[in-house]
Amino acid sequence: MNGILLWIAQGFGVGRIPFAPGTFGSLIGILWLFVVIQTHNFWLSVAAICAGLLFSVWVCGRAEGILKEKDASSIVFDEVAAVPVCFIPWLAIEWMRLVDLPRAESFLQPPFLFVTLALLILFRIFDIAKVWPARLLERWPGGWGITADDLVAACYVAILAWLFVF
Repeated sequence: MNGILLWIAQGFGVGRIPFAPGTFGSLIGILWLFVVIQTHNFWLSVAAICAGLLFSVWVCGRAEGILKEKDASSIVFDEVAAVPVCFIPWLAIEWMRLVDLPRAESFLQPPFLFVTLALLILFRIFDIAKVWPARLLERWPGGWGITADDLVAACYVAILAWLFVF
């Protein structure tokens, strides 16, 4: 069981990549976003994103205990769970406009591909920079601290996306 939990917390293995594991975890976060939008319902998607964040708290906390290392760099499920938060403004606007969510492939086709890449890059910048209150929240125990700082980064990106992109 510990092996499975660790594999999930490590982003299904990508957290073991020796360079930029958080970036690879963020890319897996895009795949999680694609799963979430298959509901074709904004509110169900938001609920799934929230459930993913709560699951991240649990699984990352368990992985930290297994590894006996505070917020190990190989634990990237926090990035996986947080990345879809960056896209909530986009989802909300599409829901209000069409009463549907965008198709997964639209995130990967121009001109929206550039927005997707910009949001991912901004997420990584905010995640690495640990902008207030992320560094403070990172001190919370277990999976709460591991996940909370990524959620803060994603919220900052979502706010910027709402203000400047959408």
